[in-house]
Amino acid sequence: MRRSRPSGLLPAILGAALSVTLAGLWACSPSPGSAPASGTAAGADLPAPDGAAKGADVILITIDTLRADALGFAGNGKVQTPVLDRMAAAGRVYPDTHAHNVVTLPSHTNILTGLYPFQHGVRDNSGFVLAARVPTLATRLHDAGYATAAFVGAYPLDSRYGLNRGFDVYDDHYPQGTNPDEFVIAERRGDAVVAAALAWWNRPDAPQGQPQKPRFLWVHLYDPHAAYDPPEPFATRYHDALYLGEVAAVDSFLAPLLAPHLDGRERPALVVMTADHGEALGEHGEQTHGLFAYEPTLKVPLVLWGKGVTPGRDNRAARHVDIVPTVLRALGLDVPAGLPGKSLLAPAVPGVSYFEALTTALNRGWAPLRGVLRDHHKMVDLPLPELYDLVKDPREEHNVFGDERRTAADLRQALPAESVWPPAKGQVSAEEEVRLRSLGYSSGKAPFKDRYTAEDDPKNLVAVDEKIHVLIDAYSRHQYERAVALAQEVVQMRPTMADGYEHLALSLRQLERHGEAIAALREGLRRVGNRESLRRQLGLALAEAGQPQEAVEVLAPLAGGTDSATLNAYAIALSDAGRQEEAATVLQRVLSLYPEDPKGYENQGIVALRRDRLPEARDALRHALQLNPGLPIAWNTLGVALYRLEGPAAALDAWQHAVTLDGTQYDALYNLGLVAAEAGRPREARQALLRFVQTAPPQRWSTEIGKARQLLARLGA
Repeated sequence: MRRSRPSGLLPAILGAALSVTLAGLWACSPSPGSAPASGTAAGADLPAPDGAAKGADVILITIDTLRADALGFAGNGKVQTPVLDRMAAAGRVYPDTHAHNVVTLPSHTNILTGLYPFQHGVRDNSGFVLAARVPTLATRLHDAGYATAAFVGAYPLDSRYGLNRGFDVYDDHYPQGTNPDEFVIAERRGDAVVAAALAWWNRPDAPQGQPQKPRFLWVHLYDPHAAYDPPEPFATRYHDALYLGEVAAVDSFLAPLLAPHLDGRERPALVVMTADHGEALGEHGEQTHGLFAYEPTLKVPLVLWGKGVTPGRDNRAARHVDIVPTVLRALGLDVPAGLPGKSLLAPAVPGVSYFEALTTALNRGWAPLRGVLRDHHKMVDLPLPELYDLVKDPREEHNVFGDERRTAADLRQALPAESVWPPAKGQVSAEEEVRLRSLGYSSGKAPFKDRYTAEDDPKNLVAVDEKIHVLIDAYSRHQYERAVALAQEVVQMRPTMADGYEHLALSLRQLERHGEAIAALREGLRRVGNRESLRRQLGLALAEAGQPQEAVEVLAPLAGGTDSATLNAYAIALSDAGRQEEAATVLQRVLSLYPEDPKGYENQGIVALRRDRLPEARDALRHALQLNPGLPIAWNTLGVALYRLEGPAAALDAWQHAVTLDGTQYDALYNLGLVAAEAGRPREARQALLRFVQTAPPQRWSTEIGKARQLLARLGA
């Protein structure tokens, strides 16, 4: 995708991408009613007295996207998880535990509030923020005198969504500033999360290493989430099961946190370990999670360990909403009336568990999925309803809804009236859409329907979901022609869904087929409605096609909003139209609204360079790179500013950073070759120019390729 370049020395916007590689793991989940071979305990037999862990430290560990059957203590012989296995052997394991959502933010909100999603109001990863009036485990423990801290690994738990309330420290530090044309997002690896958490846990201000207050620590590890890319030695050890490699890596990351407790070197604490949801790994046609609520994604591990916990296996039906009352009762604190959960350390109480999967309904307009679990029966309320006996049919292969009508009717009656569709979804920012899309989640805001039919049932649309996964993978691998063909198929399969038009336009823009991209986006706006993400991309496509004034006209109606990506796009269009003063004013507004936005500083640097304000450009670009050193366009543009301010040496270093981060930064590669030759560094010049000649698209770079060949001849290559 092209941007205009003053003096031939400004960057082209070219998307980098994340390769999504799914490792298939087919493992039969243990039957909810089955007991382990040994160490079994019935929940009613081993109650713990209230206050058994009074004054204890509390550690909550949530491992993202962790299947219940992906751990050694759950019977998986293909993975090594010695740390968690050791904790499970000495703790209390609940092998029949279920989540209530199958995506990250609402599921963690369930865990931390002890409420169902329809009670606390957070129903998806975007468009919802936890209301300040809703207490969490952190606010309750903080009020009880605890020092509180959270360390999270990825964007879906960003503090903007409200889970930071009640925490003295909420560490959600990961690089900011994703390009809307990319499918890559920086996340913080689990070992870095644990290291930051331990630095707080062992803070030096406490006398003799002991805290003045009891501590509540929440650690969230994101690593098992797709795409699966475990570090060594796990990548080699699990080369044919990369998902399990991520699980094994997380287990090793937890060792520095858990080993001192398991060894008795820390004072007694109460530790809770669970997952927000599982991962489908191809079962029921679902590659990852968020589409369905079958057992691979709804069933989760749960282990309690430490002070006040009687070891053993507890086969009761446990739920995420049970965690808050369990912790509060163990600490001897009041359990507020109205919480739907029960303490898991008290005698078991039979009941119903509610669940939902609304992501595709909210974002794509598909039918909403709601359901209930009771007595090992699961009812899924969809246009094509489902009922499963999880004891007889743990893989949910036999829908008995039509055969067991009384059970189905009773369970449908048990659906909470408050959970009725639709929930009110707020505005979704472009940044949220980009970040969540790069994590594999659909995002946006689809219109509601008065009635959903079998055509809207996700079971009948799983092929569309799979096609989108393959499309994103093709785009991520720079297979843009294939991505275009796949996106056209998605549009044909579901012409009223925005995703197809957006992916089609992105792929066409990468191929410099701007006219087709513009036509696709206009058709999307006609069929889907005036969706901001489509309009924003249309403005960018028009600017790249050399129609900046029309881009300004398309984006101007959105200029009064507060979305950073849209305002940045508007500034780009104004700058490309030669309206640098207006562009600078828009960027000042962006940075006043989002002072930590590296893309705003990056664009401020580009506009300052076009205004020939070189020191201002240099400083803005350096600030962008301080916020996120992984921005190739900022490095490229900084090279231009430094070349004009300081000469070749500093510029060459900046351009080398750009091409190392993104090999398709052809402006930087060309500049690197030219200026290295000028600086008397022929070997470096030859390497850059040869790479440029061999990889730059000729239809766009024919003039520069010709000049590079001439220079290579003079350099003796």
